[in-house]
Amino acid sequence: MRAIICGAGISGLTAAWWLARDGWDVIVLERAHGLREEGYMIDFFGTGFDVARHMGLLGRLREVAYHVPEVIWIDGQGRREASISYDRLAKAMGGKLLSLMRGDLERQLFEFLPASIDMRYGAMLTGIDNRTDGVTVTLADGTRLEADLLVGADGIHSIVREKAFGPQTQFFRDLGYQTAAFIYSDDATRRELNGEFKLVSVPGRTIGLYGLRDGRVASFFVHKTDRKDLPQNPAAELQCVYGGLGWHVPTALEKARNAGSIYYDHVAQIELPRWYSNRVVLIGDACAAVSLLAGQGASLGMGMAYELAAQLRKHKSVAKALARYERAMQRPLRRKQKSGRDTAAQLVPATPFQLRLRNLVLALVKVPGVFPLLSPIFLAGTKSLID
Repeated sequence: MRAIICGAGISGLTAAWWLARDGWDVIVLERAHGLREEGYMIDFFGTGFDVARHMGLLGRLREVAYHVPEVIWIDGQGRREASISYDRLAKAMGGKLLSLMRGDLERQLFEFLPASIDMRYGAMLTGIDNRTDGVTVTLADGTRLEADLLVGADGIHSIVREKAFGPQTQFFRDLGYQTAAFIYSDDATRRELNGEFKLVSVPGRTIGLYGLRDGRVASFFVHKTDRKDLPQNPAAELQCVYGGLGWHVPTALEKARNAGSIYYDHVAQIELPRWYSNRVVLIGDACAAVSLLAGQGASLGMGMAYELAAQLRKHKSVAKALARYERAMQRPLRRKQKSGRDTAAQLVPATPFQLRLRNLVLALVKVPGVFPLLSPIFLAGTKSLID
């Protein structure tokens, strides 16, 4: 049996590992020309943590994880306003919490793949012939590939989804925020951070800065907006939205002008009634993006890859396996999406009142005896979706 996986991100690489382990001939197509280093610091727990444990990957991930003792929220001038202890959260989760750069997770998955997998970077999918007995994929260079299964793991702007299910506009739910991330070098900022994860939080805007082990600084931005299109000049847009803030924000905005790569996109979700059609199936953000505000996108994508492989292993009929995969994962993913929409105002407070309320809740956590009472709020949605 041959599987073609479109997308060499976290979901796609996880699916490639499990399918190859089960004896599938696996080809991975990725339009980028290599591993992607950009992205956020992610909280890795729950479903993804359990999948990594089953893969025997946890040791590698612990080696590249960052120790984040606490997350600190500051105002536009750098004054401390609130914080939460990550050590305390990790303890409440039984130690099953890692802080990882998305790029580090992708690299570890890539390096863990067996040599039998055919990795094709710089490969653009342009056509799909989807049948009940197989699928033919056409690439931009004219290459045609035959397979028993095509897995679309190519993210929120999935080409596989567009070719097999229809235009993105049918399934794209813009949550009213835009986000950016890039990595830059600045010694003064890194010394100021001193291993801490700090978030500048003002109404409708949040900027996170944290130092990396290679001496650089990682940044991410998220802001509320009514804008429906993406700016042609992300650096100029960031200056427009975040200009006027103090602390180390002006330096970050200046560095954005010369950043080699800025990730910039909508904060959005994908809502798709069906995740498979004949021999094409979607996983990860391609079919159920939960958004930055819901979190756990990488972790849930790994869980979907794991479940897909498990059902294909269990059932001889590919059609039955795809139906069981969809039935097992669709309902919990929809709950995750709803949670992300419901908690958006807490993560990026839109008004001074919402900001003060968020800070008050975080302050209460430090009161002796209160954390156990509030822990269900902070740990909601962290339960693993796999056995």
